[in-house]
Amino acid sequence: MKINENRLANDFNYITSQSSTELGCTRLSYSSEDLKVREYITEKLKNIGAEITVDSVGNIRAKYNPANLNTKSLLIGSHIDTVPNGGKYDGLTGTLASLEVIRVLYENHVEIKHPVELVIFAEEEGSNFGSTMIGSKYITKKINLDDLKKLYTDLDQIAFEYIRERGFTFAPEKDNYVDGTDELAMIELHVEQGGILDKKGLSLGIVQAIAGMNTIQIKVKGVSNHAGSTPMKYRKDSLLAAGEMIYKLSKLVEGYESAVITVGKISVSPNASNVIAAETIFNIDIRDVVQENIDKISEKAKELCIEIAANNEVEIEVKLVGSSKVVHMDESLVNIIQDQANKNNLSNMRMNSGAVHDNAMLNGIIPTAMIFVPSIGGISHSPYEDTKFTDILAGVELLLHTVAKIVS
Repeated sequence: MKINENRLANDFNYITSQSSTELGCTRLSYSSEDLKVREYITEKLKNIGAEITVDSVGNIRAKYNPANLNTKSLLIGSHIDTVPNGGKYDGLTGTLASLEVIRVLYENHVEIKHPVELVIFAEEEGSNFGSTMIGSKYITKKINLDDLKKLYTDLDQIAFEYIRERGFTFAPEKDNYVDGTDELAMIELHVEQGGILDKKGLSLGIVQAIAGMNTIQIKVKGVSNHAGSTPMKYRKDSLLAAGEMIYKLSKLVEGYESAVITVGKISVSPNASNVIAAETIFNIDIRDVVQENIDKISEKAKELCIEIAANNEVEIEVKLVGSSKVVHMDESLVNIIQDQANKNNLSNMRMNSGAVHDNAMLNGIIPTAMIFVPSIGGISHSPYEDTKFTDILAGVELLLHTVAKIVS
């Protein structure tokens, strides 16, 4: 079985041209660009007889089942939406790889014992509503339509109304959810969004775990006063205290093999150059593939910030605003994928994912696995995101042979 390289390249060229901006790719879920890409991909799938359904939030499921089997489907796929001014390959690579796998199976008349189903998850990036992985959360019943009535766009339009206005019919009683009844497993191919594979010169990563995460909000309250007339020893400066916290927080992960800690969002009030900051709010992002480490570091972070606040005579509020557990991939699937990579002489390594993916929402419901292809320089969510086409082909080849191994 051979991949049609020209066909795959043409798919990428057309879809990446569907952007609302000249810089990078901007293809938000439910946008006109998104709808064109949906039409393009579903037309390709209809041509080979796939049965296509679209649920209330826009998740696409395309089942390739030429023998009308009643067995469980192997799910493959990813997403097609981007962040504003994003890259060409995030999400789209896994979707087009899956499309090509199904086309190759069709063209080679491969007899399969399980249907192969391409899933395109809606609103993975969260660019519309500020909440990520809407599609995969909905398809696994982690959220429902009532939750979409509590989410808003930047223009304060309710998410439920926003999606409905774009032509999607809300009929949750008719939607096809992932609950393990009809699904065998899920394999998602994705760009790494990090620099490990690129630095090591490897074509493929076989994911063994997806990092869990705690997001902690720190609110530091001081006293606003004049920057020129208030002596340093009399100040209660929220930003000065927050700065000390942020610097010392970065040291908390020293000694941990895979833990990371980030402060990337901060707001200061009144945010004037000649006024002592009355209030500073920042978020701490703590991630690891060991849940115990996340919990330990989170507790240390809380204790550290409280201590620094007391030393600076400022008040502090600590609140957990987001959390996700560590996700471990199915060991048997991981072994199958790595065996296929080794048989095909494809350079690879087992690795962890620091980013969360749709695949993680299905974990615990059905067996899941992921394949990574390199991101050059580790750049992602950027117009400068890039992946060698030869590495994409290696990923498609691995996905193809893995799928064939499982279903035929």
